[in-house]
Amino acid sequence: MRVAVVVFPGTNCDQDVVHVSGKLLNAEAFPVWHRDTDLQKPDLVVLPGGFSYGDYLRTGALAKLSPVMQAVKEFAGRGGKVLGICNGFQILCESGLLPGALLENVGQRFLSRFVHIKTEKSVGFFTSGMEAGKVITCPIAHFQGNYYADPATLAELEANGQVVFRYSDASGAVSAADRSSNVNGSCNAIAGVCNKEGNVVGLMPHPERAVESLTGFVGGDTGLEPFRRVVGA
Repeated sequence: MRVAVVVFPGTNCDQDVVHVSGKLLNAEAFPVWHRDTDLQKPDLVVLPGGFSYGDYLRTGALAKLSPVMQAVKEFAGRGGKVLGICNGFQILCESGLLPGALLENVGQRFLSRFVHIKTEKSVGFFTSGMEAGKVITCPIAHFQGNYYADPATLAELEANGQVVFRYSDASGAVSAADRSSNVNGSCNAIAGVCNKEGNVVGLMPHPERAVESLTGFVGGDTGLEPFRRVVGA
């Protein structure tokens, strides 16, 4: 398994992805700089978290113009697997590879805390084979993580099984109105979505920061399973 990790100016979670892919799951993980147009024949492309271009103008708005993104779009168009985490999710939405947008959190505060996300039955590759209802506990760290889509798009996402994760409590109970679980105010408590084909997935929380019991804090290693199913396959 070859995992290309795209690095933009301001990316800060690339080494987390390299660690879980390369060190823990024995994949060949390597960085691809934002100016490059050669993805080096990967099996998986990951757009990691961070603050690309300092989040100037709008999160992901400048990163979508980077030369590498044309290569990512072409790779995805051929059915290649693309995963965007946090800022990577924002970039995928800005680039039109995923529907919806990430707005400022309800309350307009930067949120850095652990959350619970419930795995949905979805066409997305990242959770393929995982038990629906499985709860992952992992951190968030964002100011613009409030997932929004218009009512028609939301209905389509739900009907097509494009919702990958929802914010929940520890037991897996979901309530979009509950700010203790759906902390950023996302529509339908959506934490992650995929495209219709299921080969492009984005999520705001950071499962790559909860992949080892020693360092995963309250999340333990609950974030490892989706990586293991994809990268370790």
